[in-house]
Amino acid sequence: MSGHSKWSTIKRKKGANDAKRGKIFTKLIREITVSARNGGDEANNPNLRTAVQNAKVVNMPQATIDRAIRRGTGDEPGAIYEANMYEGYGSGGVAIIVETLTDNKNRTVAEVRHAFTKYNGNLGESGAVSWMFDPKGVIEISKSDIDEEGLMMAVMEAGAEDIQDGDEVHEVIAAVANFEAVKQALEENGIAYLQASLAWLPQNLLEVEGGEAEKVVRLLEAIEDLDDVQKVYSNFDVQEEELQKLMA
Repeated sequence: MSGHSKWSTIKRKKGANDAKRGKIFTKLIREITVSARNGGDEANNPNLRTAVQNAKVVNMPQATIDRAIRRGTGDEPGAIYEANMYEGYGSGGVAIIVETLTDNKNRTVAEVRHAFTKYNGNLGESGAVSWMFDPKGVIEISKSDIDEEGLMMAVMEAGAEDIQDGDEVHEVIAAVANFEAVKQALEENGIAYLQASLAWLPQNLLEVEGGEAEKVVRLLEAIEDLDDVQKVYSNFDVQEEELQKLMA
């Protein structure tokens, strides 16, 4: 497994000073609401527990979290969201997976298709690119909290497969079946995590440069900015010099 593409680095660095907290909250509220369909008790609903933890990391008010849970359990009225996944290609043959939560599938697919078309991409059929990715659990831990050796000691026996360098964070990679066990091991060792989620990790990275790389970044940004989009994955890679230009 080759690990994350440079898109995760671009998102993290650009997100450090942008004003998109409202969109982040919207995505997390939907995640909490959908997770709460299987019960509003975090102790018995690991997906909800993870969603709530991710919300607390970005300082979402507890009242907002509680309201999202009540909407999911049906104790408070609200939209009913449906999960969908779309697959396609960007410039240079870059593979892209888009996960959405929406109360209007027709609107969402139209918006996703428009973004692909506008930025030189193509929306494909189901299964078009997902075979190039592996579903994994990804947990981010701040490097300031623990060194890699200490982290490895805490998670490897629980089933973690790898620890990758994510600039300011360690990224613990686990098989989906071991995801909850690894999170539990972190909690038992008093190691706080910044974010935890199931993700599609590319088996191999595809390096793109110059104008093609810029087109890919613009496409990924446009998709990420859609209200109904939860997560975007790609096998996009770029040399460090090109990355610095794209970050400028």
